[in-house]
Amino acid sequence: MRPGRAPRLTDLAAERASGALLCDAGTVYLADGQVVHAESPSAPGLDVLLTTGGRLTADSWREAVDRTAAAGRVGRFLVDSGRLTDAELEICHLGALFDAAWFALGPGSGPRGFQRGATHWLGPVRPVGAVAVEREIRRRGKLLDSVWPYPLVDTEPVVLRRPDGHLPPVTRRQRAVLALADGVRTPAGIARALGRPAFHTLLDVRRLAAAGYLETPRPGAPVPPLPHLGPAAVDFAEPDAPLLRRLRDALEAHL
Repeated sequence: MRPGRAPRLTDLAAERASGALLCDAGTVYLADGQVVHAESPSAPGLDVLLTTGGRLTADSWREAVDRTAAAGRVGRFLVDSGRLTDAELEICHLGALFDAAWFALGPGSGPRGFQRGATHWLGPVRPVGAVAVEREIRRRGKLLDSVWPYPLVDTEPVVLRRPDGHLPPVTRRQRAVLALADGVRTPAGIARALGRPAFHTLLDVRRLAAAGYLETPRPGAPVPPLPHLGPAAVDFAEPDAPLLRRLRDALEAHL
């Protein structure tokens, strides 16, 4: 690695480095050159996925962190105490890892430095190769652009659009997103409120924008006024699918 140049994930993987890769939009943790966890302010963490999704209570999560975070064994404690199975933890962890890595290493972000020896309080779950992580980031970028090539949709408040004709039907997942499109929440805020991975919410938002349900912000354009929401909008708020089903979909999207 040349002096003065921010380290890249592939550089660190080649030297089998362990520590935290600090990026503009998140942090990626490595052990022996493999990615073991990732975090980003734009992506709901493992705690949100598990507690908002209903798999764990907030008290159960808090107890695990309080008792074992200092030792880096939160994940192991959740399994050993019977709160999660190994498979549940692994699937949820992979969903959170790839979700946060997209923001930390994807467009608009980049590495700033590397903190050698830093570890994450979750502890080891299932490491992922750096090549697989970077391949998945490229795949996700292409997928978003193929659906609706307007990146501002990902970061601006989600605004309902006045229908100007017949619109295609939406899925149950998409109806839950529409229910929270209040002109204030961003896609990341909606993902956090629903306890879903942020990337999958971005995908739903882009599909809904392409279908005409949501406004597409343009650079420098004012945000359109929020349409009046009548009683029918309440029908969008259906119960979310079980956490494992959502996270299974996230894992299958990677494979």
